[in-house]
Amino acid sequence: MTPSTPAPADLIPPWGGRAVDLLVRDDARRRACHELGASAPSIVLSERSLADLELLATGAYAPLTGFLGPADAEAVLAGMRLADGTLFPIPVTLPVPAPVAPGTGLALRDADRELLAILTVDACFPWDAAREARVLWGEGADEHPLRDELLARPPWRVSGRLEVLRLPAPGPFARLRLTPAATRARLAAMGARRVVAFQTRNPMHGAHEWITKAALDEVGGALLLHPTVGPSLPDDVDVPTRVRAVEALVAAHFDPARTLLAVLPLPMWMAGPREALLHAVVRRNYGADHLIVGRDHAGPGRLRSGRPCFAPDAAQRLVAAHAHETGVAAVPFGEVVYLADEGRYERAERVPPGARTLALSGTEVRAHLAARRPLPAWFTRPETAAVLAGGAPRDGRCVWLTGLPAAGKSTLARALAARFEEDGRPVTLLDGDVVRTLLSKGLGFSREDRDANVARIAFVAAEVVRHGGVAVVAAVSPYEAAREAARARVGAGRFLLVHVATPLAVCEGRDGKGVYAAGRAGRARGVTGLDDPYEAPLRPDLVVDASAATPETLVERIVARLAGGAPGRGA
Repeated sequence: MTPSTPAPADLIPPWGGRAVDLLVRDDARRRACHELGASAPSIVLSERSLADLELLATGAYAPLTGFLGPADAEAVLAGMRLADGTLFPIPVTLPVPAPVAPGTGLALRDADRELLAILTVDACFPWDAAREARVLWGEGADEHPLRDELLARPPWRVSGRLEVLRLPAPGPFARLRLTPAATRARLAAMGARRVVAFQTRNPMHGAHEWITKAALDEVGGALLLHPTVGPSLPDDVDVPTRVRAVEALVAAHFDPARTLLAVLPLPMWMAGPREALLHAVVRRNYGADHLIVGRDHAGPGRLRSGRPCFAPDAAQRLVAAHAHETGVAAVPFGEVVYLADEGRYERAERVPPGARTLALSGTEVRAHLAARRPLPAWFTRPETAAVLAGGAPRDGRCVWLTGLPAAGKSTLARALAARFEEDGRPVTLLDGDVVRTLLSKGLGFSREDRDANVARIAFVAAEVVRHGGVAVVAAVSPYEAAREAARARVGAGRFLLVHVATPLAVCEGRDGKGVYAAGRAGRARGVTGLDDPYEAPLRPDLVVDASAATPETLVERIVARLAGGAPGRGA
């Protein structure tokens, strides 16, 4: 198991050490971007584009400094290089449904319509997704499991100056979602001069553990366990489950002085060799100089016809061929099997003649999990098996966050939902603004309509709770009677009312949606807290001030309260 070529030990990427950070920190420029975003045309980013935005903003996609324009996108597709010759294997483009004129300031938003970034368009160009599929997947394009998703993307692409105001909401395991700079700092603090990275989109089983430890012994230094949590194949094990499984395995069986676990929000297209090369480029930005490249790395497995999409060693060969440019040496592994009579793993090519071997395919593993059959003890550690077997509590709960507009309810709700997902709980997030665009579309802001909106949210929350899920509600819900009716519908013992009591002055200062400004200027009536009352809860289960503590701190207080702690006041 000798790496393909020596790689430099320096933890700085080889493209001139250029740091890429697209986050706008100047207050004046941030205000200008928010003002522009209030009137600019908007697009709601897909899950894949959200992931691309984060990786661009933090420098994970360096040397890229934005979504690719027409010349770079074509050059990458045709030859795995930018127009200036710099290596980059997969086109990172931003789809839009219709042409956008150059010079337009485009507001990039998440599914909750929160403003994330401003893209000042310098080019808008048509894109042939069918050609992209053929280039990425070759002869297997028509059978590839992500073909329909790729072809369904809008037909136009835009590029231009990208100014990022905030990163997408991190979702579960925010504590493990380290930026490239933070990861390199952690590795440097560990004293690592060599770093071998491990890429996976699956729970780690016995063979994975053996491979990573064997690679670490060969390379020395530190191990970066870097599971991807971005969009991937639809039948993958869900992100919270697989990350919990990896975390449990690492805690019990890996040396903490030589192991760093972090998650990577990388969207996967299962593009085999090209994607493996992208993994090398990205991992270099995170501080690794070696990458474990397995058999059929980043391949979709066997296609419907039964044939493989890529040659088993194609990814290993491509990563090795470009090690001098990426600064990342390939650490190749083929098939690994379990020697039943010796109780250990070994490379298939090194198995003694006549030895009894055991192996499970990915299809067989998924079948075990789907049927809730325990995985064999030889195949997976008990810590991993326990996580994959489930066992999360099934008692339904509703956490209802009430408070003034801009009090921080939505931010806290997203963080709380992510925490429940980490614990394996099925979660439904009911945000007041989102509900009004769907479930309560057409309702106004009279008292009667506000009460109807709360009643509809309560009905959905009660159904979620009845089926053992967790409903996290973020709604102004300004009137006491309507909130208490919601408590009664859900069930008092399963309902936690949290008053997000952020002061009005702080809420007005935040006012990202211009609610208070419109009310003060007389452009809007019925603004809660100004000319429409907010009735503070008479018997809240918890009172918090989102201006006096971080969302993470408040989440822990809410979780503790749900677990039976005493009600609290203040932050």
